[in-house]
Amino acid sequence: MIFREATIADIPGLQRVRAAVKENVLNNPDLVTTADYIQYLTTDGRGWLCESAGVIVGFAIVDTHRHNIWALFVDPQTEAAGIGRELQRLMLDWYFAVYQTSLWLGTAPGTRAERFYTRSGWKNAGLMKNGEVRFEMDRDTWLSSRKAVS
Repeated sequence: MIFREATIADIPGLQRVRAAVKENVLNNPDLVTTADYIQYLTTDGRGWLCESAGVIVGFAIVDTHRHNIWALFVDPQTEAAGIGRELQRLMLDWYFAVYQTSLWLGTAPGTRAERFYTRSGWKNAGLMKNGEVRFEMDRDTWLSSRKAVS
């Protein structure tokens, strides 16, 4: 598997992974446009991906303006292989090397994603108005968790 920064040329593969997920399904795919991906990969954030045999199997994108995780998705056929964990590590290591501001994200309750973020040290900050669980991660917590793993 190869992990690298995502580029505009990767957008079709990112969209394929996003459409393949079984949890946190995007009910209306038109709500997340190619223009959104371009914006978050060029001016409003940064992204990483994982390729296996030349096929994108996971990706993560951080929104550096709203200080949130815009996306972290793994193709269901490659779940539980450590791809999400490594994408998160790359993204948070980069983000907290550049920014001091805490990050947040929202995910559906009762999902693998909720359990993943809990195990990864994200703080459950309660339910948001849209029914998603809000998680928060600060720089010190992330750096401490990284030292514990090293």
